[in-house]
Order: sequence, then structure tokens, then C-alpha cells
Amino acid sequence: MRVSDMQALSFRIAAADWEFQQIHRLNYQTFVEEIPQHPPNPAGSLIDAFHDQNTYVIAVRGQRLVGMLAMRGQRPFSLDLKLSNLDEYLPAGRPVEVRLLATTADSRRGFVFRGLVDLFVRHALEQGHNFAVISGTTRQAKLYRHLGFTPFGPLVGTGEARYQPMYLTLETFRQHHRAFPALARSRPQRIEPLNFLPGPVAVRPEVRAALQRPAVSHRSPAFGNDLQAAARALCRLANAKHVHILMGSGTMANDAIAAEMASWSSAGVVLSNGEFGERLIDHAARFHLRFQTHRVPWGRAFEQRTIDALLDDNPSLRWVWAVHGETSTGVLNDLAMLKVVTAARGLRLSIDAVSSLGTTPVDLGGVALASGVSGKGLEAFAGLAFVFREAAVGPASRSLPRCLDLGHAAEHGGVPSTMSSILIAALNAALDGFEGERHFADVLHLAARLRRKLRRLGLTPVAEPANFPAVTTLELPAIFDSMRVGQCLEEAGFLVHYRSEYLVTRNWLQICLMGVCTRAAVDHLMDALGDTLDCSVARELNRGEGWSRNHRVFLAAP
Repeated sequence: MRVSDMQALSFRIAAADWEFQQIHRLNYQTFVEEIPQHPPNPAGSLIDAFHDQNTYVIAVRGQRLVGMLAMRGQRPFSLDLKLSNLDEYLPAGRPVEVRLLATTADSRRGFVFRGLVDLFVRHALEQGHNFAVISGTTRQAKLYRHLGFTPFGPLVGTGEARYQPMYLTLETFRQHHRAFPALARSRPQRIEPLNFLPGPVAVRPEVRAALQRPAVSHRSPAFGNDLQAAARALCRLANAKHVHILMGSGTMANDAIAAEMASWSSAGVVLSNGEFGERLIDHAARFHLRFQTHRVPWGRAFEQRTIDALLDDNPSLRWVWAVHGETSTGVLNDLAMLKVVTAARGLRLSIDAVSSLGTTPVDLGGVALASGVSGKGLEAFAGLAFVFREAAVGPASRSLPRCLDLGHAAEHGGVPSTMSSILIAALNAALDGFEGERHFADVLHLAARLRRKLRRLGLTPVAEPANFPAVTTLELPAIFDSMRVGQCLEEAGFLVHYRSEYLVTRNWLQICLMGVCTRAAVDHLMDALGDTLDCSVARELNRGEGWSRNHRVFLAAP
């Protein structure tokens, strides 16, 4: 369902005359026109032979039927007439037969099918049945198996209308496919959720294994060798001349940059087009830098002509500080353009590359100072901050906190105080397995796939078209609550970013591709997001109708 449809998808037991009329029409469309099981008739309607004994589970959008199935507990089943020894294939218990499982052609996403089966299972269990039998079309055999149906016996039917007899144990299905939000917390959880956060990120097994190594002294030769190896790899990756590795976060790295910039004794400009640009402004203010601000609306990238005009109008400005990958909005600012603009005027450029390092190509050649971290695109663990430098560091300063004084760190071989050897080991494991261009291409392909699927749901990234491949920020329509959607996805085993204040206040939801991720994981997330949005629309538009057996809204488990 597209968000723009804005109609509730609900699942219930058919009761109204108009519902039965549409059931007969969908029966005709499916089992006469699409699957030639019955001859055509001029009425374009097909009433099932067991109609008076059937209970119909239906999926409805507004006043339109989009899916159905019929259930019947009376023997003989229709399958009894096709397999004379049916009971020999079945488990012990009280069976119910499922027939006429069909959806309209434009509603064949898996969640409609699963929603019908989910409500059927719940209703059948309430009626005392413990398993179901079905003749499933061979065209949907894979989907039936995914839901837990067990095939048995020979195929039945003729010609193009061929069916596989199957049964489904209802209690087993209920335990493994819990769907309602109220039950989500009690259902079996994944061993590890699928991670789409901007940090902490999913890491490779060899990176995780590095945490099990024995810790060594930060004064030992072995630690020194590991630290130097990490520094060399980081400089190669970012085309930087020097890097300081510090214990801390991106905030620590940017504080150290602000402290260094304070020694320049010149005025500059801080660029902002999102939350992390605003944080650079805060860093600059806390260190009493002399600066102007240049803000553009969140979701838009910086434009060269406006920055050129600003610098031409203010020749006293001698430095520029900006974010490369603006994590809050998913905008990727043009680093090459910023380098050209500043180099043409002999200005120093400082860059926040915290989110872009490791997720997209980052060339820090000619950049005076830049920040990075271990726990995002490099797919290592959080806890290490990086400050890249174009020029060699100056002498230690007596006026700065020791932890921010890069000159002090350099005088002590880059290790002025205790550092974690296991975090350095994990970083080296991540850098050793980092494949550079191939990795960046993979992120691009996953991002393109993600955004295609989002468009099918009627959702557009905040940053389009200036998209940062690793970050997709979505502004949800007012009918949705980003906190509730994020919580539903989390309960279903998908970690997305939605709790930060700047997201909550804007009703934004964020999907990040910063850690280890696969195409299958993206597909599963998109299925779950589509199901969650359908549930949210239905809950809003059906408010007050409750969660009765005859009218339930479906939220599919992945």
C-alpha cells in the first residue's frame, strides 16, 4: 500500500452483503479468468459450492475487497474427493479446510496473504481446530512453504489448475508468526536484530573476535605497532598526511579540532544544513572562535555560488568548517567543491567526516583538519576518535585540556594516556578487511534499492536529490507517529534510528547503511515497514473499533 492511498487495510470475518458480492466476483476473477478451473459465465460471478458452510476471512481497503480465503470444518472436505486416503497423510487432531485463497492483482504483496492466514489461524484456534489442510496453487508454492505449510501426497487438479495438498499446524504457526503489536513483545526474537542505526553498527565476525584478545599495555611495543598500523591505514583510506587516534567519540574529535582552530587567531565561517552543522556552531562558540554562520534549510546541500558570494563579501574570513555527510538529514555535501572554494582563496578547510568516513569516498587531501570515528562506516566498535591533519602538529599548549591537546599527544608518541588495545585491535581487523571501492559500490547499490522500495511505499527521502548513500532520513506524513513506527520495527527485529530529539520533533525516521548489511536485510526491512505503515493507517482510521475477532488490523512479523 502506498501512503498516498490513505485507506485502512483491515482483516475481518465477512458479514455484509456487499462483502459477499465482492467475494463472488473475486472468486470468478481468480478461478475462472486467471486459473481456468471453472467455465466462464456472463454474470462474472462465481458462488462456491460450499458457500453456505464457508466462513470467509477477508482483507478490505475501505469498501473494496482485496483478498479472501474460505474456511470450513465439515467433512467430507473438497480434498477428500480428490484423495481417497486423505487421513493417512495428516496429523492427529481436528482439521479445518482452507479454500479460495486469493488476492486482487494489485494487492499481492506478502503482507496481505500473511494477514489473511494470520486471522484465519486465530479464528480456527478459537473454534477448536489444531491444523488446516489446503490445496495450494503451485504458482505460490514458495510462499506457502515460507508460512509453514507442509506439502503431502500427489498434485491434484488438471491442466493449468494444478494444486499441491498441504497442511499447517496452527499452534506452530501462531508461535512463529505473531503479528499484533500487543503480542510482539512475547514472540520469539531474533538472536540479533537487523541493524540500520548510525551507530553502533553491525560488525564482521573477525572484528567482534578481536575483542576477545588479551589486553596489552598502551606502553608496550606491540601496542605501538598496532596503533601505527591503524594510523597508516586510516591515512591511506582518507588520503590524509597525518592522523591522531584518541579515546572518545566524534564529539571529542570535533572538540579537539575546535581547540586547534582556536590557535589560528583568525575569523571564519561555520556552514550548517542540519543538526550536526548546528553542533559545529556550538563547538565553535564553546571555544570562543571568531566566526560567522551560513545556514541553509535542512535537507538542502550547500551551493558553491552562495559560498563564493559569502567569502567574496567577507575577505577577512580565513577558514571554513562544515559537515561532509550530514547525518541528521541524509545530505552529502560536496567536499570537492568546498576544497576548490577554499583553495582558490588560500583558506583553511575543516571537515566533519564522522559519518562519511568508510561509507563513501573521502579525500582529505588539502583539508587542514577533519574528524572521524571507529564506530560508524568503518564497521568497527565505537570508542575511538580520529583527527586528520594536513600539516604537522605544533607544540603542546598549556592552556588546553590534556585530552584535547594534539601537540601534547604528539610529544608522547600519540599515546599521552591510557588507550584500549582491544579497540585498536578491532579497528585494525576492520581496516584489514575493508575493500574500499567495492564497499562503496555496495553501499550505493543498497541505497538505490532501498529508495526504490521507499518510493513504492510513497515515501521520499528528506535529502532528495542530494542523497548521502549511507543515510536515508524520512519525514513521515502526519497520520504516522515516527516513534510508534520505530518501536513497531524494533519489536519486529529491525533497529532504525528514531529516538534522537531532532528526529522526534520533526516526525522523522532514519535508515542507515553504515554497518554490515545485505540486500536481503534491506528487503526484509522494507516489507516490515510497509506492513507497519498499513497497520498505522488502519489503527488511525479505524480508531474506536477495537481489536475484536471480527475486525482486526494486521501488522506482519518479518
